[in-house]
Amino acid sequence: MSEVIWEKVYDSALEETYYRCKHPSGLEIQVCTKPGYSSAYALFSTKYGSIDTAITHDDGSITQIPEGTAHFLEHKLFESEDLDAFARFAKTGASANAFTSFYKTAYEFSCATAEGQFAALDENLEILLDFVQSPYFTEKTVQKEQGIIGQEIRMYLDHPGWVETMSLLQALYAAHPVRSDIAGTEQSIATITAELLHECYSNFYNLHNMALTVAGNVTKEQVLAVADKLLKPGGVGRAAIRPRMADNDPPVQEVVRKKMAVSVPTFLLGCKEEVNKPLLTTKETVLADLVLDTLLGEASPLYEQLMEECLINAGFGSELFAAEDYACTLMGGESKRPELASKKIKEALLRAVETGLDAGDFECARKKAYGRLLMELNDVDSVANGLCNAWLNGDDMFARARALREITLEQADDRLSEMFRPGYFALSIIEPIEEG
Repeated sequence: MSEVIWEKVYDSALEETYYRCKHPSGLEIQVCTKPGYSSAYALFSTKYGSIDTAITHDDGSITQIPEGTAHFLEHKLFESEDLDAFARFAKTGASANAFTSFYKTAYEFSCATAEGQFAALDENLEILLDFVQSPYFTEKTVQKEQGIIGQEIRMYLDHPGWVETMSLLQALYAAHPVRSDIAGTEQSIATITAELLHECYSNFYNLHNMALTVAGNVTKEQVLAVADKLLKPGGVGRAAIRPRMADNDPPVQEVVRKKMAVSVPTFLLGCKEEVNKPLLTTKETVLADLVLDTLLGEASPLYEQLMEECLINAGFGSELFAAEDYACTLMGGESKRPELASKKIKEALLRAVETGLDAGDFECARKKAYGRLLMELNDVDSVANGLCNAWLNGDDMFARARALREITLEQADDRLSEMFRPGYFALSIIEPIEEG
């Protein structure tokens, strides 16, 4: 077993602990032990998503990447010359998956770790670390995948919720690659080659650009032993470079309408923030979540008013949508009068910027958020994902809890004014196809 220095991360208020280290290979490893639990969950993640549209080389030169390459590469990594990764996991009884988002790609599994089943965890960790580090691309298999992903792209073009979201992002952002579909287009993926995939793999799947996060009935020594066995030597290397891609201009379009096979119109209202640094802090993210729950949550006066006027239904929701160089608030759901619902929401938000948040409503939202966080700490899936997200943000997993304990109403009011500004709203509407 390699000599590594484990850092203990402890929160005295939560009475929770996890450990993290930098493995000699360059990989960040984080382990949260949950003794007595009957399962474990692991994520092997890289800072590579659909917004990464170029490779920056050491000499400063840049290679452009077709839209959808990160998602395409995720699909291809499950293949091998022999047995694909899904088949290998199926033999152990583990549940495995992978996903590509705008800013990361992650490979995951969950498995039982009851007494006598620890060997299964080791085996699954070995499979995870092995197949992600064993790329197998040929021009023939790449061409086959282009047809498969082309079908997936066409499927999403028939999905109202996804079309609504992408239409809004394209209205909000003129230049940032978050406006491009994660899977790319049939035209963009047609230009992907085996050589390009190998180049992207070498750049973004460098272990210095990746993290392994594990939670459940597992020990850090157990994880380290598997890492020592499977991880390739790091030697020289660096995290992939993400150039600044700030896009702070007003939206390029105020309203986007599309007709699709829906029974009731749906809407998604977005408001774009000014982003002057690559990432929001954990505190800024927590404050945004509390602002949204205070103003638009199910217990808020505005939510009740909109429900009484039949402008929204129980499917209405809101969220902060943010990562590298972009941040916006998304709000929406079904409505028979989407423009009126959006108008009232927008007016209420801008009015709140002037008046500030209600102190009682804000405190209720904060207590609710803290209670929800405590519940998530009992779920190994949530903990492993929380560790991964903290790594992506350059923070520790308990930063959210600290923020919830420390933030003030005044800070929330300041954050509210950053989130909502006149002239930075856009609206995406999906309307039913007219019969006849």
